[in-house]
Amino acid sequence: MKEKLLISACLMGDNVKYNGSNNKIDIEKLEKEYTLISFCPEVEGGLPIPRPPAEMVCDEPLKLINIEGKNVTKEFILGAKKAVMLAQQEGITKALLKAKSPSCGKGEIYDGTFLGVLREGDGVTVRLLEEIGVKVYNENNW
Repeated sequence: MKEKLLISACLMGDNVKYNGSNNKIDIEKLEKEYTLISFCPEVEGGLPIPRPPAEMVCDEPLKLINIEGKNVTKEFILGAKKAVMLAQQEGITKALLKAKSPSCGKGEIYDGTFLGVLREGDGVTVRLLEEIGVKVYNENNW
């Protein structure tokens, strides 16, 4: 039986990004080694497709807003909690998530200015998954 890998739905080719598109990667090799479990925390948290882009503007207390100024922190936390529940239910110990995303970014995320500036940090889903011991990667460091 193959190990299960949680993977961002946009990397699988699902059109779930904020702008309704995807970030499809070549998953052929991954499919040979893993059972892929596709998930989008932003959609699972209740955000629509398409949706205004959102960025993390504060770490403590956690706050995410979209480009229109709407606070979307609750939706991001809900999606992250659903990812944790899925990982626990499925026995998932590894995740391949979308780089730079306020949900899925590992190591660097956008800084909250909506100017394309990156800063050191992890997305909401990454933080919660790592708290339960899931090893998180992005498509650039897999």
